Amino acid sequence: MRWALVKVCLAVTAMVVIAFAVPLGLVIKEMARDRAFSDAERQAATIGPTLTITTDREELTRAVLSTEPGGRGRLAVHVPAADEPDSRRLEIGTRRATRHDLETVRTSGRASISEVPGGSALLQPTALSSGDIAVVEVFVPEGEVSNGVGTAWLMLAGVGIALIVGSVAVADRLGVRMVEPAQRLAGAAQNLGEGRLGTRVPEEGPTELRSAAVAFNSMADQVVQLLANERELAADLSHRLRTPLTVLRLNAASLGEGPAAEQTRAAVEQLEREVDTIIRTAREQRPQTQGVQSGAGAGCDASEVIRERMGFWSALAEDEGRTVRLAGVDRTVRIPVARPELAAAVDALLGNVFRHTPEGTAFAVDVHHSGDAVLVLVSDAGPGIADPKAALARGATGRGEGPGAVGSTGLGLDIVRRVAESTGGDLRIGRSVLGGTEVRIWIGLDGGPSERGRRGHRVGRRTGKRIGKRQRHGVTGRNAELRKSPDAEPNL
Repeated sequence: MRWALVKVCLAVTAMVVIAFAVPLGLVIKEMARDRAFSDAERQAATIGPTLTITTDREELTRAVLSTEPGGRGRLAVHVPAADEPDSRRLEIGTRRATRHDLETVRTSGRASISEVPGGSALLQPTALSSGDIAVVEVFVPEGEVSNGVGTAWLMLAGVGIALIVGSVAVADRLGVRMVEPAQRLAGAAQNLGEGRLGTRVPEEGPTELRSAAVAFNSMADQVVQLLANERELAADLSHRLRTPLTVLRLNAASLGEGPAAEQTRAAVEQLEREVDTIIRTAREQRPQTQGVQSGAGAGCDASEVIRERMGFWSALAEDEGRTVRLAGVDRTVRIPVARPELAAAVDALLGNVFRHTPEGTAFAVDVHHSGDAVLVLVSDAGPGIADPKAALARGATGRGEGPGAVGSTGLGLDIVRRVAESTGGDLRIGRSVLGGTEVRIWIGLDGGPSERGRRGHRVGRRTGKRIGKRQRHGVTGRNAELRKSPDAEPNL
């Protein structure tokens, strides 16, 4: 493209220069010729007054020699013979024109220019006092006819060459300005195709190429986002398997001793290891992008989902001797979060309580509706989180050593955080009134971040109520829950 632009500009500029320079050079040559013969006519006119007065040889000779062309031997006067018998033709100076040319001018009475060796001769007729016609001849050398023409032509050629070189240089710079962004775009496309997802193109150059660069960068961001979403989804779906795995592990722990019990526990441990491997592999391969967002129009009743999941976990809580308190779910609370996403977030938090706190540790779930946001508090009376900030980092676990701490992937809180942030909310970790950890989920209802939630506003707790067997629809134990309930596993 660059060389094509240079060739086009070279051809166009050369044609323009030729179209203007050649006629201008011819005009300059003609002007020099006209100037030379105009000077010759003026010099010939200077001898005219003398011829009208006298035709004496000596007088005419002095008059001719007194002129500048006469002193240089370029002026001649041709006087015809008179009608008297003794008269003769009078010629003063060097004649260069032919007799025929002289007679033609004398007869016609009009000036003319004759080609002579070394230049041209201007023949100017002049009337004498006797009525005859004399001819004044002025020789104009070829050098004077073309005086200054060569210099003018050289200047025109220089200007033309300068124009051509300048136009080629400008075309080359324009070509570089167009080609370099295109080359960068092609290189970035090749890098992206080879898997270097961080490749981006500087948004520079002409408007069209800037638009192409913007579109390419947007496409690359979308590719990275899609890959990140797929990998995050793989990690999150795998993490959701931790909930039924927790139930299986707890069930296996109550099987007692025996080959079947040992095989069951070994199988559960192997399954946990495989799930952890899947989660870590997906997390390590993901590019740095934002989390998965809820789909447009997705929503659910937070109270219904929390009641359902608490009904599932309360059976395990009763078998482990945990006191459970649930508040704020007696009315419908619509939130812009898909039901599976909210269920996964609740399961992640409650699963952490069972995995990281000893049996018999109490916990509570409170739901508060503040108009522009919904606040979900999950509290426990366990040992707490040693480093809350690290616990919010994806892939890290902030819990201390305890039951179930081994093998934790640390993705549970990240799932909850992304659910909250998808609505403009946030996730905070603090110390609960029960003495352990309090995880607060602020879910925005208008799609924007809630300033009250970000300032750490605490909503007063309602009086909780103990979840009994009636709230679990007659289910009396963990094994009965797993056998009878169609929702025994979390909604994936």
